[in-house]
Amino acid sequence: MPEGYCVKCKAKKEISDAVEETMKNGRKAIKGKCPTCGTVMFKILGGKATPPAPPSTPAS
Repeated sequence: MPEGYCVKCKAKKEISDAVEETMKNGRKAIKGKCPTCGTVMFKILGGKATPPAPPSTPAS
C-alpha cells in the first residue's frame, strides 16, 4: 500500500482505495482516501508516464 500525508490528520498514513492515474502534464500520481478521516489523499510519483506505443502497421 502506498503511503502519503493526510493534511487533515497531519500524519503519514497508508492510502486506502488507492488508484494510480496520470495527470494532465504526463506525470503519475496516486489518489485515494485517508483510512481514519476519509479525506482525499493525493501523492505525486517520480518520473513521467510512458507514452502509449504507436500502432504498428503491417509491412507490405
